[in-house]
Amino acid sequence: MTLFHGSSVVVEKPILDYSRKSLDFGPGFYTTENREQAIDFARKVALRYEQGARSVCIYDYDIEAAKNILEILIFSGPDRLWLDYVHQNRHGRYKGKSYDLVIGPVANDDVYAALIVYEQGILNAEQTVEALKVKKLYSQYVFKTDRALSFLNFVDSFDPGVVS
Repeated sequence: MTLFHGSSVVVEKPILDYSRKSLDFGPGFYTTENREQAIDFARKVALRYEQGARSVCIYDYDIEAAKNILEILIFSGPDRLWLDYVHQNRHGRYKGKSYDLVIGPVANDDVYAALIVYEQGILNAEQTVEALKVKKLYSQYVFKTDRALSFLNFVDSFDPGVVS
C-alpha cells in the first residue's frame, strides 16, 4: 500500500518525538492514502511554520504483515466511537487502550467545523455523526509506536510547489 505524508521537510525516517499531542488520533506520525490531501497538508504546514518549502513523502506500507503483529484500531467511518476518540485526543484526555496504528477518517476543515459545534453543545453526538456521514472523508494512518513505523518504508518525495 502507498501512503503519503505532507510536511515542510522531507521525512525519510519518522521520529515520534516530534509529534504534536492534540491531534485527531493523538501523538503519532500521520499519513494518508490520498495524495491531494498530503499536498494540501504540506501547504498548511508550510504556512503554519512560515516556510515556503513543501514536501510530500511517499512510503510503502505492508499492512498485511503489520496486521499480524501490531495492535491496530480501525474506524470504518465517522461513528460515535470515532467522534469520542477524536474529541478526547484533541483535548488530551484519551486514557484508553494504546495502539500501534490507528486508521480512520481525517477530520478535515469541514469536520473541524462540525466538531466545534459539537464541543459548544449546539449539536449532540448523534447529530454530529449524522452531519459527518454526508462528508467525503479520507482515511489517515497514524503510526503511534516505533514498532508500527518499522513496517513503513520511505520510497521518494516530491515538492508540490512553493507557497506564495
